[in-house]
Amino acid sequence: MDEQKLNQFLREIINPMNEALLLVSPEGTILMVNHAMEEISGYSREEMIGQPCSIFHCEMCEAARSIGKGNYCELFEIGYVRKKYCSLVRKDGSCIHVLKNAALLKEDDGTILGAVETITDISELEERDQKIEQLSKLLETNTNFQGMVGKSEVMQRVFEVTRKAAQSEAPVIIFGETGTGKELVAHAIHTLGPRHERPYIQVNCAALNEALLESEMFGHVKGAFTGAHMNRKGRFEAANGGDIFLDEIGDIPLSIQIKLLRILETKQFERVGDYQPIKTDVRIITATNRDLDLLIAEGKFREDFFFRINVVPLQLPPLRDRTDDIPLLVEHFVGQLRERSGKNVFGAAPETMDIFMNYRWPGNVRELRGAIEYAFVVAENGQILPKHLPARIISPADRHEAPARGPLTEKEALIDSLVKSGGNQTRAADMLGVNRVTVWHRIKKYGIDPKDPLALRS
Repeated sequence: MDEQKLNQFLREIINPMNEALLLVSPEGTILMVNHAMEEISGYSREEMIGQPCSIFHCEMCEAARSIGKGNYCELFEIGYVRKKYCSLVRKDGSCIHVLKNAALLKEDDGTILGAVETITDISELEERDQKIEQLSKLLETNTNFQGMVGKSEVMQRVFEVTRKAAQSEAPVIIFGETGTGKELVAHAIHTLGPRHERPYIQVNCAALNEALLESEMFGHVKGAFTGAHMNRKGRFEAANGGDIFLDEIGDIPLSIQIKLLRILETKQFERVGDYQPIKTDVRIITATNRDLDLLIAEGKFREDFFFRINVVPLQLPPLRDRTDDIPLLVEHFVGQLRERSGKNVFGAAPETMDIFMNYRWPGNVRELRGAIEYAFVVAENGQILPKHLPARIISPADRHEAPARGPLTEKEALIDSLVKSGGNQTRAADMLGVNRVTVWHRIKKYGIDPKDPLALRS
């Protein structure tokens, strides 16, 4: 086979290769390239042939030239290059990371004819490694813990106490304003604890009246009351061996507090209408947004019951006290909603973030999530702008509300929400971060007229 045919076959061999290939003369002039080299470099074959290989600004060669070695290439000194990581500059000026292999071509007498180099684009691998590193850093700093997001010192402390509380069998009580994530903490304690494979039962103590709540918790026997047509198992019986979470424990009637105290002390209870004790092995987790000390002073909460549930107290901070976490929370919620909705909404504009950082967030993290959910409904794509936010958040009166008089009492918060909502109990519930039934119960408890809530303000 003559040399001309050999060169023809050589081109046909190297062009289909996935790896970029080039032949370089001893003087550093490019003699031959394949299609993959055109794709990686952005140069056409005609633009590269006859040019010095320095047009790629290989960092390895640039380093040698920087110390006065002219057009020197390391390859001609050591004879080969194996799996060398370096970067090249493409025609458009962008930089790509590559893996280079090279070897010299020699005559039988050792005369160097040139060099052959193969180049593999590893930019995607580099990008993947960077993302893995970023994710690792996030995990190292525990910014996301069992669904809770936060890098602030106070939240890191919450995460630490939650881990430790999970390993104990002692009752835990979670204090915090509405919307701070008490349910997430309770579930984390169960998930991380020794009972994680057993039942996890949740009860909202403010959602039912006294009779229904008693039946819901302890069950009843047939005929115990009107409508009790059959025996019914209660939540404590269903939770046997696991954990039970009593949310809004501050709203529980005194009569039920006595029964719960008995469970804590004897691990026994009776169904409504029955006298046979039922044994239960449950770990009790409670939560409240109310001032239990004040309720005890008013005779609305038993002190002995408080001491039994207040073994491991855990305080959740309001969002206004951990504003450093707001950008993380926004990113977290935007990512969740983008994945769920498929919308190309990718974050908050700077002016929107300013609003988020200055707003008081009476509904805390729950209100922030609600605001972002609202923005996803309104916005079509791009960044979340101020015009995409609920009116109450961009209102100057709400954004710069002075905290001088301290946190609102439950009654004051209810009155304020009814005033702002025009007496609409559903909207008031949204502002408070509770359900409508809870708002109705509180209206009755404080004797407030929802159409004229200011009439009884004290």
